[in-house]
Amino acid sequence: MPAPALRLLTGVLLSAFSLAAAPHASAQTAAAASVQPRNDYADGKTWLCRPGRQDACAVNEDATVVHTDGSTKLEPFKAAEDPRVDCFYVYPTVSRDPTPNSDMNAGPEELQVIKQQFARFASVCRPYAPLYRQVTLTALTATMLGKPMQADRALGYNDVKDAWDYYLAHDNKGRGVVLIGHSQGSGVLIELVKHEVDGKPVQKQILSVITAGARLQVPVGKGVGGDFKSIPLCKTFGQTGCAINFASFRASSPPPANTRFGLSSGPSLEAACVNPAALAGGSGRLHAYLPSGTEAIVAADAQKARPWTTPPTAITTPFVEVPGLLSAECAKNEHGTYLSISINAETGKRTNEISGDVVVGGSVLKDWGLHLIDMNLAMGNLISDVRAQAKTYLGAGK
Repeated sequence: MPAPALRLLTGVLLSAFSLAAAPHASAQTAAAASVQPRNDYADGKTWLCRPGRQDACAVNEDATVVHTDGSTKLEPFKAAEDPRVDCFYVYPTVSRDPTPNSDMNAGPEELQVIKQQFARFASVCRPYAPLYRQVTLTALTATMLGKPMQADRALGYNDVKDAWDYYLAHDNKGRGVVLIGHSQGSGVLIELVKHEVDGKPVQKQILSVITAGARLQVPVGKGVGGDFKSIPLCKTFGQTGCAINFASFRASSPPPANTRFGLSSGPSLEAACVNPAALAGGSGRLHAYLPSGTEAIVAADAQKARPWTTPPTAITTPFVEVPGLLSAECAKNEHGTYLSISINAETGKRTNEISGDVVVGGSVLKDWGLHLIDMNLAMGNLISDVRAQAKTYLGAGK
């Protein structure tokens, strides 16, 4: 692939090339090697989101519902006034800083990914999202061009651990909490759970661990074991203390031989797949919140959005809902385990297509699947899952 194409690719990906695609042990094993000064998470500037502030989570999450007949309806967003559970989020690879690790200043890319992947969870929980010194897109580009930069892969993990420790000591106060990540953020989060949550007293406060666009390993055919020793995969609506993991591919374009997601890391192991739309298994309708086209998924180089209706209808909200258009089911082929996304085409004025593939030079990179919109595809389902988990948790008097 020519260098311009590589630069284009890394400019649009929520990349899983680093911690999310590498063996998770690398973050924890190298943690002691980092010599960078620690962040002070008592400083509000080290957080993208905290409850009760006008920050990255206090954004417009309104959506336009587009029906099959082309009619539309506004769905205004409203954050919960006093949610009784919390959400702690670790964002994916988005930093364009010129250094191997990002700084602690939020750029437009960090703000945008919060809007796409996390701010809507404020409808069910108090939002916490720390800044962290992640491996940057710059470092990933250099690696892909054969000129690797010396990134400190332990630094981001240490930052997230420090933020988690601060949250537990000063904010949690015994509340239930959902852990949410995507791509590199999921890789860091899986490490955090393995070493700081799994089998520890705080585990009883975990509603769920949501790790999208990453590789969570379980024994083949089993729902517990592997990366997490005592945290099972979620199997029932309202179940708490469990994990949801998935990587999305079109049903018409399953993981190829060079897939970046859904791989096994060793004999008798497989990548976990939990369908947010049908936790017990089988197919379920997705309640997606897709980028409307008024703003990009991550950057303007992503696959361009198509009109939502014929003739085109002006959409002024940042998100669009397409009831009944999409469904999902966990599937497996010879290359990996994945969340298979089907389009339920119907005759009408609404589109029967969605954007979200990684496109370079006019060609779809099938090894990435629908990684760019993993969270958008299942956002409504995940929020419903968390709401049911909170009801169970609080109903048990916790």
